[in-house]
Amino acid sequence: MNFKPCPLTQEEVVSQADHFRSIALSLKLPAYLKTAFSCIDLTTLNATDTVSHVAGFTAKVNLFDLEFKGFPNVAAICVYPQMAGIVRENLASGAVKVAAVAGGFPQSMTFLEVKTEEARLAVVHGADEIDIVLPLWAFLEGNFQYCQVEIAAIKKAIGDAHLKVILETGLLAYPGKIWQASLLALEAGADFIKTSTGKAAVSATPEAAVVMCSALRYWYEQTGELRGFKPAGGIVQTEEALVYLAIVQGILGDEWLNKQLFRIGASRLANHLLSDIQGRPVVHF
Repeated sequence: MNFKPCPLTQEEVVSQADHFRSIALSLKLPAYLKTAFSCIDLTTLNATDTVSHVAGFTAKVNLFDLEFKGFPNVAAICVYPQMAGIVRENLASGAVKVAAVAGGFPQSMTFLEVKTEEARLAVVHGADEIDIVLPLWAFLEGNFQYCQVEIAAIKKAIGDAHLKVILETGLLAYPGKIWQASLLALEAGADFIKTSTGKAAVSATPEAAVVMCSALRYWYEQTGELRGFKPAGGIVQTEEALVYLAIVQGILGDEWLNKQLFRIGASRLANHLLSDIQGRPVVHF
């Protein structure tokens, strides 16, 4: 890695995050709310997820196209790897992708051979996108080469499927580490960098998003490549989602405000966005 160190101090990160929080409500307009909704990776990652639950979860996505004509559907349904086939078998909406976590999610604490095979099998069973976790046990000891080898191996194993790499930023804490992890993942082949698993004590934060989006901007300036950003974990209210939309728009630009380059990992958020778009309580998902 021959990239420059993080150009942002902790104080600058906090200041920028506060700025985007202050302007987020100005984006509470139907067009932005629909954009945010269309970028949701609708997620169910519970120990109690059964085949019937995942099939029913998928059915609600199918019904959305019928009950909310003219609205964009969510971007993807995200599930555990062995449930990717259940989503694929039941999904009727061609615009919605199948995403699966893999690679020893959520701790990334297993053998590389297991990780690559789990990710490969998820794609074989129908996943279009794979979300993996950066091996923090290696990253935190400075073994960056191993991290890159692992990410690249999983990327190769899944072929044309998109790879999202979760940095678990709540455990990295410092801007410099988040910056370094972001560029490491991008250099190794990540199509998206993602904040969190939603399983740690601290999930997505606007501060982490500022650093990650700044890294994506730097990567674009250095390579000309557009890579994606996904905040996830604890994003429930419309106002929270709009903060991340404001960060993406402010740092990366309108070119990133689409599901090809921006996702929000969430479950409860979908109904809140729908309610605000419709101006009445909506409980569809």
